[in-house]
Amino acid sequence: WVIFTIRYLHCKYYNTASMLFQPQNISHPALAQKGPRPPYKNHTICSHLEPTPDEALEDRALLDAIAWPKPPAPTSLNQTSDPVHSLFAILPSKGGRERRVGDQLEALVQMQDFQGRPKRYGGDFLVARLHSPELGAGVAGTVADHLNGSYSALFPLLWEGPAQVTITMVHSSEAVAVLQRLREKRADRFFFQSLFRSGKLSETTVCNMCLPHNRPQEPLCNYTDLHTGEPWYCLKPKRLSCDTRINHFKGGYKKDLVSHKEALLFQRSGAEPSLKNRSIEPGPVKYNPSGYYYKGSWRSFDGTPVRQFDAKLITQCLTSKMINMYGDSTMRQWFEYLTAFVPGEHRHPSLCANDSVAIPHVPLTISNVASELRYVANELDRLPGGPNTVVVLSLWAHFSPFPVEVYIRRMRHIRRALERLLARGPGTLVVIRSANLRALDKEMSLNHSDWFSLQLDRILRNMFMGLAVVFVDAWEMTLAHHSPHNIHPHPDIIKNMISLILTQVCPAKKKS
Repeated sequence: WVIFTIRYLHCKYYNTASMLFQPQNISHPALAQKGPRPPYKNHTICSHLEPTPDEALEDRALLDAIAWPKPPAPTSLNQTSDPVHSLFAILPSKGGRERRVGDQLEALVQMQDFQGRPKRYGGDFLVARLHSPELGAGVAGTVADHLNGSYSALFPLLWEGPAQVTITMVHSSEAVAVLQRLREKRADRFFFQSLFRSGKLSETTVCNMCLPHNRPQEPLCNYTDLHTGEPWYCLKPKRLSCDTRINHFKGGYKKDLVSHKEALLFQRSGAEPSLKNRSIEPGPVKYNPSGYYYKGSWRSFDGTPVRQFDAKLITQCLTSKMINMYGDSTMRQWFEYLTAFVPGEHRHPSLCANDSVAIPHVPLTISNVASELRYVANELDRLPGGPNTVVVLSLWAHFSPFPVEVYIRRMRHIRRALERLLARGPGTLVVIRSANLRALDKEMSLNHSDWFSLQLDRILRNMFMGLAVVFVDAWEMTLAHHSPHNIHPHPDIIKNMISLILTQVCPAKKKS
C-alpha cells in the first residue's frame, strides 16, 4: 500500500483530467540552440585567465549541461511560484493493475502563482523522494522540468509495503534567477583577509581571486600557484612586504545585495497538506537511481552488495593501506569516523588534508589558518600510487559563492593530476564524493544554496566521467534519508557512506 504526502505543495481534487497536463517535450527559449555554439569566453571576475581553445570548448559543454531556464521578470510577488496553490497528482499504473516492486511511480506537479494561476514557464527547483519510515526505506526521485510550469517526479518502487511521496520546492524559478545573478555578478560578496606581521608591526588586508579585476589601481601581492596557475591575490600592506603574510581567514559576506522584494522569495514555509489522487496517462521516461535505503542500510545498484564493517573489520581492511583524504569538512566527517575505529598505530599522521576554493586545502569558513598550504592537484602529484593507495576527494562545499568557471578550472587541475597518478600507479583506488543537501535559511540560500550545490554536482560528474574512479552519490544518499538536511549529514548516513567505500577498498572474497 502507498500513502501519498507532499511537503510545501497543496493539492486539489479535479473532476476533469484536462485541469492538469501531459508532459511536453518543448524547448525553452533560454535553452534553445541554433547550430553549434562558439567556445565559451569567461566574462566573470576571472576573465583575465584565458582558457586554451580545448578548455574553452569543454567549458561550453559543461555550462550547457547545467543550463537553467531564466524566467521572465515578474511584475509582482503574486506572480511567483507558490507551493500552497500548486497542484499535484499521482499517475495510475498501466492498465490500472496493482503496483509491484520493480514498477515506476510517476507524479505530476503543476506550479501556480499566489493568485492560483498556472505558471507558464519552468525553472523551479524541486527535489523528491519516496520513503517509508516504518521500513527504514527511502530512495531519491528525479524531477523533470517540462519548461511550461509542469514537472514530473519519477520513483522506482523497490520494496513491499508502505511508502510516502515527498516533493519539496527548494526555490521558485524567480528565486533561482536571483541566485544566478549573484553567482555571475557578485562573486565578491564572499571575501577573505590575511594578516601580515613583521616584529611588532602588523596589517590586515583583503584577499580574493582576481583582485586585479576589482581593484585595478591598488598594488597587490600575487600568490598564484606556480604549478597549477590557480590565482590568489591580497592587497599589498602599506608598510610591510608580501612575504610577511602569516595567515588566511574568512572576512565575511557582503550584505544587502538583494532587494526587500527579492529577499521575500527565500522565506520558508512549513505546510504539509494531504494529497488527492487523479488518473492521468504515465510518461515513457525511466529513472534509475544510484541506490536506496532499506532497513536503514544503503543498497547500491552497481551490482556490488555493500558490506557492513565493525571496528575489527575496519582495522583489518585498512591495515597496510595508505588512505589519502582531501576535501572540506564533509570529508573530515569521514576521517573522524574512521579514526574512531582505527587504532593510533595504524594511522599515518597526515592521513587527512583539506581543499577549498581559495588557499588550497583548508575550509574557507574557519577563522584562522596558516598561509603555507597546498593545492590538492599538487598533493596528488606527490603520491606514488599503487594497489595499496586510496585517494578520497570531497571538493564542493566552499565553491558555491563563486562563478562556476572557478570550480571547473579547479576540477580540471585535479582531474589531470588523477590521470597522472593512475598512469604511474596502476591499481590506485580513487573515490569521489558528490555534494549533499544542507539546511537553508535566507543567508545560507543566498551564498550556499542547494541549487549552487546541484550545479557543482553536475559539473563534478561530467568532469570525472570516464575516469577510473568510484563515485559516492552523497546527493541521493542525503535526499533519500529521513534525517533533516545538514551540511554535515547524520551519522547513520556517514556510516553507510563509509561502508560503501570500504566495500570498494576491501571487496568480499569470491567463493570458489
